[in-house]
Amino acid sequence: MNKVLIFDTTLRDGEQSPGFSMNVEEKLRMAHQLERLSVDVIEAGFPIASEGEFEAVRTIANELKTVKVAAFARANETDIIKAAEALQDALLPRIHVVIATSDIHLEKKLKMTKEQVLERAMKGVMLARRYVDDVEFCAEDASRSSWEFLNEIFSAVISVGATTINVPDTVGYSMPEEFSRLIKYLKNHVKGIEKTVIGVHCHNDLGLAVANSLAALKAGARQIECTINGIGERAGNASLEEVVMNLLIRKDLYLFTTTIDTRQLYPTSRLLTEITGIGVQPNKAIVGANALAHEAGIHQDGVLKDCRTYEIFTPETIGLPSNSLILGKHSGRHAFKERLKALGYELSEDEFHRAFNAFKVLTDKQKVVDDEDLKALISQENLSFRNSDKEA
Repeated sequence: MNKVLIFDTTLRDGEQSPGFSMNVEEKLRMAHQLERLSVDVIEAGFPIASEGEFEAVRTIANELKTVKVAAFARANETDIIKAAEALQDALLPRIHVVIATSDIHLEKKLKMTKEQVLERAMKGVMLARRYVDDVEFCAEDASRSSWEFLNEIFSAVISVGATTINVPDTVGYSMPEEFSRLIKYLKNHVKGIEKTVIGVHCHNDLGLAVANSLAALKAGARQIECTINGIGERAGNASLEEVVMNLLIRKDLYLFTTTIDTRQLYPTSRLLTEITGIGVQPNKAIVGANALAHEAGIHQDGVLKDCRTYEIFTPETIGLPSNSLILGKHSGRHAFKERLKALGYELSEDEFHRAFNAFKVLTDKQKVVDDEDLKALISQENLSFRNSDKEA
């Protein structure tokens, strides 16, 4: 009951966002890394989109043996058959069938009635079940849909074989409190809900994708769809690393477990940036360059005394060798002295005072002072230092 399934859609929703497209080889590299990360499901792509996309899903499905591989399909015969063909040699296949359910999508995009959408959804799930035992049904734009219609359509697709129902906040519109109420409503009203897994797929348009996902867990959801580095359409999806680390660090509030090997979080993040050429912002939670870096003197002093003063998890937890103490204009004497010691320099009190003053002058001219800058500074000040490494 407390196991949370991590459904990774980096290779589908993430990859279809501007600038993140990948070829077959790149998708396969990423899929193998996601398998090492130990996600439960990898959504490998949208087979009908192109021959290259079909080949990527087929190749991933053939090679991966310890993780479920899902293929995305709209609720129509052509999409579903194409998805089934891509997955035909998969050891653990899943077809993810989607159709929109909100009034605005029905009127403006699909130009269909609710009755027509209901019929299409049921036919799509029934067709998918002819090919695979594991079928996920997604009600696109669920958070802006009628709760009564969601109850009706989810009850219907479960009756014809859906094993997971996906409740997406497609446009990142929902607030955690109301998303939680929606999940509770569905859990209490949908017929056959006890036979399925409730999944959520939250977008970050208002910055609440992770918050909404966690709220859904407390309300009864047991699968979270997310992406590495939070990539995805528009402002992105719920960030996998943020979801997982919230569950790990706040076990006192979230009594859930995942299969994720957190030591693979940072390597997975770095591989994605290597493949796509798009980095993460420095202040990105968990995997950003500044997430475990410190420049302020007060913080550096605390971290040097005990990392727990300013770090709520160790770098090793996410697969990062160490934290970083960045020397800049906000740095204090403690961090400066420790960096000099690491470089093998031992100065008298008077020499250290001179060196620190020169360092402060330098930090007003450049943002970061690295090891080579420090060596040059010591040399320029003509300090009679003792280099312990050289003497040794």
